[in-house]
Amino acid sequence: MLIPLTLLAGLIIVSSAGAQIPEQVFKSDSWIDPEKKGEFLVEIDNISFFKNNEYEGKIMKGYTLPGFWLQAKAVYYPLQNIKVEAGIYGLRYWGADRYPNYGYQDIADWKSNKYQRGWHVLPYFRAQVALSDHVNIILGDLYGGANHHLIEPLYSPELNLTADPEMGLQLLYNSSPVDLDIWVDWQSFIFNNDTHQESFIVGLSSQVKFNSPESAWHVYMPVQGIAQHRGGEINDKESLIHTSSVQTFMNGAVGAGLVWNANRGVLKKMELKVDLAGYYQQAGELWPWKKGTGFYTRVAADIQDFRVKTSYWICDEFVSVLGSPFYGAVSTKEEQMVFDKPKMVYVGVEYSRTFAKGFAMGIDVDVYHHLSMNAYSPHKTGKVGSATSFATGVYLRINPSFLIKKY
Repeated sequence: MLIPLTLLAGLIIVSSAGAQIPEQVFKSDSWIDPEKKGEFLVEIDNISFFKNNEYEGKIMKGYTLPGFWLQAKAVYYPLQNIKVEAGIYGLRYWGADRYPNYGYQDIADWKSNKYQRGWHVLPYFRAQVALSDHVNIILGDLYGGANHHLIEPLYSPELNLTADPEMGLQLLYNSSPVDLDIWVDWQSFIFNNDTHQESFIVGLSSQVKFNSPESAWHVYMPVQGIAQHRGGEINDKESLIHTSSVQTFMNGAVGAGLVWNANRGVLKKMELKVDLAGYYQQAGELWPWKKGTGFYTRVAADIQDFRVKTSYWICDEFVSVLGSPFYGAVSTKEEQMVFDKPKMVYVGVEYSRTFAKGFAMGIDVDVYHHLSMNAYSPHKTGKVGSATSFATGVYLRINPSFLIKKY
């Protein structure tokens, strides 16, 4: 933890106005520039990362992620409003030589049990058309991860490092009053008589803007939801590798946000967000409850290139489909252990800086403090004491493009 803090102190000397890590480092630009019509380019996209999680308590185990992901692709703009990308995606952890075929954190019953050697490698293809200044349709590899702007109880930012690119269909709508992102991420395809389940995620992320984001005081309302379905009609249900049950899990959130664009000296912005989150198990019996709720409130301040943030989370029988287990009531460390109304206080600081278009870095330090709570399992029941966990990360995004020819 000392090294990242020292780096943060040193980097303030060379800081320039910036934003937060999801926006500057993890997010990808989805806008088609009409001036690029006829251009054929080669593009490299990479995030190198070193993430260390020192977790305490009964909720989840700690681990370290040293590695990078890399996309190498050809990009072509045949028309002013069409963009086509094709190439290859690879994920590499230093010291690893075997990778599951699927990279989401939930490598569980419904997924194939096949492995790759050396790298985790996938083909990459994206076809995008801008139907107007406001509407984009994407087929193939989607603008996923941080581009969805999901809150942390619904989506762990760590998946920007470790998850497979989302693949399927996406609709983007952006205007002055509302931003809308609707997508289908097809995670597991099945052929006739396959012995694993089909799985896909349907997601919606929208933000209603009551005034301009550049106003001194900006007010907005986010509405978000994801649903994961596991099943299939043409697989061999009697020979499934793990489970034959149909499973459907849902998370949603609705909230309100207030932004003060201060721009006073080193203080750039302050933000207050409040969200009511929900969980629903429509089909299946993977989790012990059918439904649950959570309440999430956080405050952040942008000071030069730094963001200082704090939040409070409390939930009741809540399970997150793609979020960190820290935002749920189920332990992934102790088998069949669940918690009664867990409460967590979070404090963090992050540094992010863009050097040029396509080149950015971020450093963050996170502290999670779980208050004492009652825990239940078939083996033991009783109070679990409070626990403080730490996480640090360093990230570098390199995304250069090289013009080969303009037709």
